[in-house]
Amino acid sequence: MDGFAAVDFGFAREALQRGIAALYLVAFVSTLNQFRPLLGERGLLPAPALLDWVAARDSRKRMLNPTLFRRFRYTDRRLVVLCGAGIAIAAALVAGIPQLAPPWVPMLCFLALWGGYLSVVSIGQTFYSFGWEMLLIECGFLAAFLGSNDQPPSTVVIVLFWWLLFRLEFGAGMIKIRGGREWRDLTALTYHHETQPMPGPLSRQAHLLPRWFHKGEVLGNHFAQLVVPIFLFAPLLSGVPEPVEGWVPGPVPQIIGAVAACVVIATQAWLVLTGNFAWLNWATIVIGFSAIGLPGVGAQAGTAWAPEPVEGWPWVIDGIPLYWFAITCAVGILYVIVSPPALRNLFARRQLMNASFNRWQLANAYGAFGTVTKERVEIVVEGAADEEGSNWREYEFKGKPGDVRRIPRQFAPYHLRLDWLMWFLPLGRSLDDWFTAFLIRLLEADAPTLALLRVDPFDGERPRWVRAVTYRYRFATRAERRDHGVRWVRTRKRVIMGPVGLR
Repeated sequence: MDGFAAVDFGFAREALQRGIAALYLVAFVSTLNQFRPLLGERGLLPAPALLDWVAARDSRKRMLNPTLFRRFRYTDRRLVVLCGAGIAIAAALVAGIPQLAPPWVPMLCFLALWGGYLSVVSIGQTFYSFGWEMLLIECGFLAAFLGSNDQPPSTVVIVLFWWLLFRLEFGAGMIKIRGGREWRDLTALTYHHETQPMPGPLSRQAHLLPRWFHKGEVLGNHFAQLVVPIFLFAPLLSGVPEPVEGWVPGPVPQIIGAVAACVVIATQAWLVLTGNFAWLNWATIVIGFSAIGLPGVGAQAGTAWAPEPVEGWPWVIDGIPLYWFAITCAVGILYVIVSPPALRNLFARRQLMNASFNRWQLANAYGAFGTVTKERVEIVVEGAADEEGSNWREYEFKGKPGDVRRIPRQFAPYHLRLDWLMWFLPLGRSLDDWFTAFLIRLLEADAPTLALLRVDPFDGERPRWVRAVTYRYRFATRAERRDHGVRWVRTRKRVIMGPVGLR
């Protein structure tokens, strides 16, 4: 670090800006494809009904987080326009086009992404209630102040990304230590590869690894989340003007920070290979690059960022224009003001998981999987076309387990929202209103709803009946895979809803 300018973090800025923009691109594509059947005018939980309900009860407009759809009435067409604009802006940022202009241009682009996606999440209800939505919103806000290629990134903003990564990783580690016993006796990953919400193509192979390996995974996870994040801030020590006794001058602190970031990136890459957690792991990897300083690497690294003072007035400070220096310092002050609740939460006895302390989704608390389910129970939806209901056929989802011979696919960072919520239903929760609406849409053979599925057993025709049945799923052993050609073994439990028909 070199004063106010993070001169060795040009590559980090490139990775952050383009990576975060790519995640916004995925998020807006996911919204374009799924929001309307889930939350649109004829969705399972219609957003217009929510907005009407809030408008009738909320004169101060505090019941919802900020959303453009309070000022501009929600319609499916306006949702499409918003997603189209988000996709176009995100694609331009991935290509690096706005970054060629003055810093306020990429700033406006990222703030547009931040405000647009915040508008969607604010009315997304349970389908947008995941921690990675908050994470993407906060990333977009911070990315707005990374600047452009004609000046070095601000030290303040780079450090704020470290603070975000620290809250993300350390918060997840603390929630595990305080959570289920399986994280303390090192057995959590004996189950988790099999019972996670949406396994990937390598999840079964990971599950079948020896028990000692799974214990090593848990130990490695605790080290990566509870110890390593502290060293992300080591590069700040490179600015110490006078070496103290025992201190090794030079780039050592920056190397320590980069090594810590690489450990985080490596552990997240393992999670990418063995599961489908939407863009959570991908976002963590992108943020991890914020701590990798590479001297001489960047759009215009080194002496190209040397300050050019104007006679009589210091218009440039450490290569950063004065107005941009003021803006980034203001963002730093803002985070000093809004961060204390998140900091206290990290060490609170009753730690909150994935919580926001303000309406703008900044300086949030993160953390996931404080407990691990030991058994995988799936709700399988079936339909019958005959009046007697004697020939039941299964609907299949794109991501969650169904056909026992099918290899789970890799979908992340794309987010299959319906599949994820189907995983939550058997976990002791009552069948939500959206699930009843979902069954009605199946009885109506609603085309947008059916497009969310992998297999419609009735090829667009209406079934006479539908019902929900629970099954216990487990990964097939190597012997079962060899003898029967299956990836899963399942046992039928009971019918939990139905048969139901439109009449």
